[in-house]
Amino acid sequence: MKLTRDNLHDFIRGAAILGTGGGGDPYVGRLMLEQELRKGADIEILDPDHISDDVFAINVFSMGAPTVFVEKIPNGPATVISMRKVEQVLGKKFNAVMPVEAGGVNATLPLIVGALTGLPVIDADGMGRAFPELQMVTYNVYGVDICPLVTTDDFGNSVTYETKTAQRSEWLARGVCVRMGGISQAAGYPMTGRQIKDTAVRHTLTLSVEIGQAVREAREQHRDPVDALLDYFRKARHPRYAAILFDGKVVDVLRETKQGFTVGRVMLDGIENSSGRCEVTFRNEFLIAKHDGRVIATVPDLICCLDRETAEPITTESLKYGNRIKVVGIAAAPVMRTPEALAVFGPKAFKMEEDFTPLEELA
Repeated sequence: MKLTRDNLHDFIRGAAILGTGGGGDPYVGRLMLEQELRKGADIEILDPDHISDDVFAINVFSMGAPTVFVEKIPNGPATVISMRKVEQVLGKKFNAVMPVEAGGVNATLPLIVGALTGLPVIDADGMGRAFPELQMVTYNVYGVDICPLVTTDDFGNSVTYETKTAQRSEWLARGVCVRMGGISQAAGYPMTGRQIKDTAVRHTLTLSVEIGQAVREAREQHRDPVDALLDYFRKARHPRYAAILFDGKVVDVLRETKQGFTVGRVMLDGIENSSGRCEVTFRNEFLIAKHDGRVIATVPDLICCLDRETAEPITTESLKYGNRIKVVGIAAAPVMRTPEALAVFGPKAFKMEEDFTPLEELA
């Protein structure tokens, strides 16, 4: 797969849908990546099925609250500084970069770093969606160390973390992130090709392009783009359950930026094909959806709020009264649903009372 200016919009739209409301403003990511492509950047994307076991890659990403991303855009050069600092600690150069998550601006940042450094980008990530905390990745679930982790602010000030657990790295780095202005540029989870094959969610960059393409082509052919999205997942190389959970209008949004996260909930009243009320709770990303008090979807399955006419994804920081939304549920990749994975990013990891029930069983 090759990313060009021709399929960039498809990629950004697909990544924003996989972002489940978080991951940072996809529009900002598109502008940053478009700028590098205009300069003539040739970004090589590697198929994880065909990389050698001794490839040495680093995950690069922004951490912080999506509401902050609206005013403070991610900083590509600062991310490169974080990556170089990790190299200094390890005494070894990386020969590839990769996204820690598939959503929003964090799907684009490794591509920007690839453009700035000439390093190829691996078509895989640690969750196949977006999550709010550093430990909530398949790498951590299956034994990859996050450290050394480095975070850098817009002025080039860096902090290096050596911790015993990814949870401790999250706790420390989140506090530093707040002091860096609510956003920091990070590099962590150094991995070999063997570890990538064993622990990553594969082909998520390609998946983003294909999702965006399915939505765009439906619009061009005057078909329902939300139905086209569902149809794509049912017929994909690795089919997944996907369904419309609720069709409604936003009647209330409670949102605040708290301890480095965007937290709150959105309430929707049913229209046309739905009745009653739907409540979706978020912490950067959409975590749980309830219809008249009954759970209809929970993490790690994907909960996406899409414009009911265009299927454009609506992020947690941009939700507003009057939005007409279709809440769509998409089953997470199988590697995300194991008991080990659910212990790290299932409902209990977010201090919810509910147990995880697969989306298809809640229908």
